[in-house]
Amino acid sequence: MHFIIGGSFNGKAAWVKRQYAEEKASWHSAYKGVRLPEAADAATDCVILEGIEQWIREDIKRMDKDPARALWKERLDDWLRWEAGVQERKLVLIGTDITKGIVPMEKEDRDWRDAAGWIFQDAAAAAERVDLIWYGISRKLK
Repeated sequence: MHFIIGGSFNGKAAWVKRQYAEEKASWHSAYKGVRLPEAADAATDCVILEGIEQWIREDIKRMDKDPARALWKERLDDWLRWEAGVQERKLVLIGTDITKGIVPMEKEDRDWRDAAGWIFQDAAAAAERVDLIWYGISRKLK
């Protein structure tokens, strides 16, 4: 798994497109209202999930932050098993960092921010590679 994180409109998608230009990847974007696919439904050997913080937000609307984090751990485990099934498979997660700045006043927004931070930590720990993108420039963290 490759996890890409960075600020909003900082060039994450463009960077991923350049990095995976040779791959026949299926790109799923939460920003376009696409449903989060399950690993079992993957039709290509490279799957890119863009805007995971938006899918986390949808979960927070339906459940508390602890069950949302547990659900994402299950999802990450499913994707890691999918990757391990065939050597050439790759999952690419793209998330916008929403954890910096002013703490939101609304409880749902605070829960979303908390859950996103924890889930991003889980994704970074599970990923084989992590890149931070700021202003189109990458910094390999792991």
